[in-house]
Formats: sequence, structure tokens, C-alpha cells
Amino acid sequence: MRRCLMIGLALAAVCGASTLAYARPPTVMNSPGYDRRLQESRSQLGGSTVTAPADAPVTKPKRTKKKHAN
Repeated sequence: MRRCLMIGLALAAVCGASTLAYARPPTVMNSPGYDRRLQESRSQLGGSTVTAPADAPVTKPKRTKKKHAN
């Protein structure tokens, strides 16, 4: 019973510690200047017009020879 309790506590501690971890390396920092420039470039891209792609030429299906039963 005591062993099961200790395993449960250890498992709870590992799960609790894993929720505190961030999914980014510690070298990543918030940069207000970079974020501002990124938003500006995205807003410039959002205002541009998008042209529709040209329709691909329709190809006719190839004619195949039918095999005759002997």
C-alpha cells in the first residue's frame, strides 16, 4: 500500500512539473520591434490583390485499343 502511494505521488509530481515547461527554447525572447515590423509586413500583404490562377488546358483522354476476347 505504501509503495503504491509513493508511486502515485511521484507520478503526480512528474505530471505537475511537466505542465510548467514551455514549448520553446530559453533563447527565444519577445521583441517589440520585430513584432511591429512583422505586423506591418503582414498588413501590406493583406492589402494586395490576388490574381486567380489560369485554368489548366483541358487534355483529351487518350484513346486505347480494346482487347478482343479470343
